[in-house]
Amino acid sequence: MTDTNEILQARLSAAPDAGESAALARLQAVLARRAAEEDLLDVAYRELDTPLGRLLLASTPAGLVRVAFPLEDAEAVLASLAAQVSPRVLRAPARLDAVARELDEYFDGRRHAFDVPVDLQLARGFRRAVLEKLVDVPYARTVSYAELAARTGSPKAVRAVGTACALNPVPLVVPCHRVVRSDGTPGSYRGGAEAKRRLLALEAAA
Repeated sequence: MTDTNEILQARLSAAPDAGESAALARLQAVLARRAAEEDLLDVAYRELDTPLGRLLLASTPAGLVRVAFPLEDAEAVLASLAAQVSPRVLRAPARLDAVARELDEYFDGRRHAFDVPVDLQLARGFRRAVLEKLVDVPYARTVSYAELAARTGSPKAVRAVGTACALNPVPLVVPCHRVVRSDGTPGSYRGGAEAKRRLLALEAAA
């Protein structure tokens, strides 16, 4: 499935005219639909334009499994999903329509909590425990890395909490941007320091 999709993507990028591009896009849509009908679509992905730039979204049948920022290499992210989740990866935007809609609402200030299911299979052990606590941090509120470590029952694991946040596979929906340093400064972020500042400002303005 991945190889077929890569061939389609390559042909789309090299298409000499709009007519061929449209035909190939229709072919890709048919392929995605048939893969879903035959239960062969293990990882669906799409892109979404946002105030932070174009995000890459990916989901499994269990839920949203990956959100990648513009500064991440999209091809590397897809290759990682193929290696860690399933090689059956295909661009299938419809699978992620609900995620895209909720993210649009979030960036418009109309959504303060996400309802879409999340698949945390890319986070295991302590990292997963941290992310499960993160979803309880309310909109427009922040928590320090030390506080989050205490909430997980491991108050000395501040550095490990930072690593879990840095490697969060589904940022925004699992809001690691709400974790800040003890002195109140934002700290690092998978999407970049500026993206974190903008997200905190967006929520503070609501």
